Amino acid sequence: MEERDADSDKVESADLSGFFVAPSWLRDAGGVAWLVVGVGLVVVGGVWLATLTSAIVLPVLTAMVIASVGAPVVGWLQRRRVPRAAGAGMLLLGIVLVVILLFAIVLGGITSQSGAIRDRLDAATGKIGTTLKDAGVGDKTADDAKSKAKSSVSSAAGALLHGVATGLSALASLAAFAAFTALSLFFLLKDGPSLRDWVERHAGVPRPIAHTVVGEMLRALRGYFRGVTAVAAFNAVVIGIGALIIGVPLAGTIAIVTFIGAYIPYLGAWTAGAFAVLVALGAEGGSAALAMAVVALLANGALQQIIQPFAFGAALGIHPLAVLIVTIAGGALFGMIGLVLAAPVTSAIVHISRELSGARGSEPADAVT
Repeated sequence: MEERDADSDKVESADLSGFFVAPSWLRDAGGVAWLVVGVGLVVVGGVWLATLTSAIVLPVLTAMVIASVGAPVVGWLQRRRVPRAAGAGMLLLGIVLVVILLFAIVLGGITSQSGAIRDRLDAATGKIGTTLKDAGVGDKTADDAKSKAKSSVSSAAGALLHGVATGLSALASLAAFAAFTALSLFFLLKDGPSLRDWVERHAGVPRPIAHTVVGEMLRALRGYFRGVTAVAAFNAVVIGIGALIIGVPLAGTIAIVTFIGAYIPYLGAWTAGAFAVLVALGAEGGSAALAMAVVALLANGALQQIIQPFAFGAALGIHPLAVLIVTIAGGALFGMIGLVLAAPVTSAIVHISRELSGARGSEPADAVT
């Protein structure tokens, strides 16, 4: 009897089946977590690779943004019986001519004010010695500070003003960027429909899904361009009006430089602001330059940070706070490419998910009908 009771108390292997197994909800959560980690690693790896090859990726990315906006123009010309290659060449030529015209306007503005700017900078260095002497600094020390400042200003002014044309023409990277961008833009405009068809056929997903993904990416790029254009126009208007109020000449040129600079993430706006301050210094003196610097700081700083999320949010169809967060995170993690891609990629992902969810939700109703 005791032996039978002892046998009955033994744990059978069948009793352990499922005992140490994780609940189904935990297994599902683990699978989803690993899926998120995998997708995140793929995205990070892709952006990291793009950062390493930025010399090629940035021109192609720039060409993609311009092509997404210019493709309807080429399509309209094609419907008017203009061959697609000819339409792409005409649009590319028009863009090149506009860029050359704007560059000539900017360079002319710098050249016309170069002498005045140099004179103002020389006068400012002359005040250094007087100010130091009034403050009780010895004559020798004040004269040394004056001479060093004059030497630094002379070399800096020469580099900033008289060396602009020579410096730009000597930058091989700029020439390579322009060449890669123009070449990529021509082929994207000419072969855009065939390239899209090839991508959709070789995406590894059903054709309707691939069509949705590619379409949303193009929509996001167009939205990014619209958002940048809205911010650029805002900055140009604010700084141009500020230049008019202060009485700085070449207010139109300053507005054009500001508008163009806004298309270069982060660096372009501040470079345009420095140009506006230099023109104000050469024309009206230090007080006008200081006022122009305040206007540029407000336009490119606080005001832009307020306007930019709303402009991109409306253009990309996502919340302004999401635009601000992903742009800052993208820039911090991946630099220039992250700044450019963060908001449009996020917008594309959100809209692709929405489109696919809507299609999946409509399947039962379609089946019933």
